[in-house]
Amino acid sequence: MTGIDLDAVRATADTLFAPDAAHGTSLALVVMQSGEVVFERYGAQPDTMFGPGGPVTADDTLISWSMAKSITHAAVGILVGEGRLDPAVPAAVPAWKGTDKEAITLQQLLNMQPGLLFVEDYVDGSVSHVIEMLFGEGKDDVAGYAAALPLAHEPGTVWNYSSGTTNIIARIVGDVVGGGREGMEAFLHDRLFAPAGMTSAIPKFDAAGTFIGSSYVFATARDFARFGELYRNDGVAADGTRVLPAGWRDHARTWAASDPEGEFDYGAQWWLWREYPGSLACHGYEGQYTVVVPDRELVMVHLGKVAADLRPSLNVHLRAIIEAAHG
Repeated sequence: MTGIDLDAVRATADTLFAPDAAHGTSLALVVMQSGEVVFERYGAQPDTMFGPGGPVTADDTLISWSMAKSITHAAVGILVGEGRLDPAVPAAVPAWKGTDKEAITLQQLLNMQPGLLFVEDYVDGSVSHVIEMLFGEGKDDVAGYAAALPLAHEPGTVWNYSSGTTNIIARIVGDVVGGGREGMEAFLHDRLFAPAGMTSAIPKFDAAGTFIGSSYVFATARDFARFGELYRNDGVAADGTRVLPAGWRDHARTWAASDPEGEFDYGAQWWLWREYPGSLACHGYEGQYTVVVPDRELVMVHLGKVAADLRPSLNVHLRAIIEAAHG
């Protein structure tokens, strides 16, 4: 019998949304169990150099940051289910033909093990391919920028978290779908977002027409939770529509590596919470999370403004919410 200690959830939310919260700012928290929203709370956007902040509501679309990587995994799954992509074969990157990269498989890209050089660092002043890709010379062709970086390791031998790798995957998906930006946008909406009930979801594209699948989907907290529900139910939407092929959830949560600098493991464009076997999670910059714990029938979304060094303190509170639920 499923259930959740809502008093414990409320107490944790009180801590998360406190004005002086040690982890930073929480913008939204949605907790679903057995497909129903059992708790939600919203905070306020802080003032920034771009303008004044203000209250966040259930209707506000917020940025995914790297939670978009897991959405890219879903897009791949749809095409795998149709037989239009095969993760086991060399990735379809035309620029790699005849080079030392041509043997890199789509599966190695999905597992963040292609061997490509890429520094994922968001601190200004450091070497950072991700900043250069999203905001510098690579911003007009994010996949092209990432694909052109040199091979640093034999493919399949070294795990390296890389937004560039995901954008290469997004380009591959777009090439298979066809129709440029319009074709990919229609594919995401018609084949993924609409069936999953994500009516607010807005994907962003670069000037080359590539979905920036590493970083940019805007949606409400509830819609991110609906995406989590899709994976909790192994690719079946709330109305019974099969959106992803059977077993694609297991593909996402099959262990590929342990993050040597963090507290989580990695599967295929999804993170794995070690203490909750069978769980899988979307993680994004500044404290964006969609955590799926199938054996507790739980999906939890947290959206915020959390500095990287404060993420561990946030994670303690998110684990408390998971502990409040039982399957």
